[in-house]
Amino acid sequence: MVINKELLQLRKKIADKRPEFVRQESWRYDRLAPNWRRPKGKDNKMRKQVSGVPPLAKVGYKGPRKSRGLHPSGYNDILVFNIKDLTKIDPKVDAVRIAHTVGNKKRIEIVSEATKLKMKILNPGKIEAMKKVPKKAETKPKKESPSTTAATTETKVEKPKKESPSTTAATTETKVEKPKKESPTTESSKTESSKTESSKTESAAAPTTETKVEKPKKESPAAATTESAAAPTTETKVEKPKKVSKTTGAKSKNTGKKGAKS
Repeated sequence: MVINKELLQLRKKIADKRPEFVRQESWRYDRLAPNWRRPKGKDNKMRKQVSGVPPLAKVGYKGPRKSRGLHPSGYNDILVFNIKDLTKIDPKVDAVRIAHTVGNKKRIEIVSEATKLKMKILNPGKIEAMKKVPKKAETKPKKESPSTTAATTETKVEKPKKESPSTTAATTETKVEKPKKESPTTESSKTESSKTESSKTESAAAPTTETKVEKPKKESPAAATTESAAAPTTETKVEKPKKVSKTTGAKSKNTGKKGAKS
């Protein structure tokens, strides 16, 4: 908001007529800055204001007295050092400028008090910036490029692929297959077939059992003779020695004596 617009326009009108005050021969040498310096030489032409020389800075180039010291916003620029100085300020005409010597703690107090009183602060500094930064960060997130947003949406919203009807039918058949109900005719045929199979198995197993349990064949008479012939041989081997009679024992004694004499 700008106030005292008429005074600001008057000041601008006079300032447009005011020339630029330049240091002597700053246009000639690069080592000299164009900032204004009053010439002091004894024979200096600029000091003597010879024709064709830039003008000197004089009191007559001042602006209007009413518009002096006004801020570009039209408010009176007033320095503040503490909270008590705020009582001297008129919020309709004056604006607060906090002195550079004020510390951060006191500066925060002055800013908070001035905002309550609805005063214009010309140099709030970093305190106001610190309050605004988090709000901006919360309200305005960073804009992402369309390619990145599309990629994120694709990765997040990926839908399962549709299966072909043949595969779905196969899966449903394998999962939901129920045992079929058999008719009474099929059941009777199955029972008859099972009985015939059992009879066949029994018939097949019967000869095998008979072969295993076969009785020994009757031996021929020749084999019997061979056995009888073998029997006496065993008997001769097992025969006990016969008892010697007394007569045979006496003879043997005599024969032994005869042999001793010869």
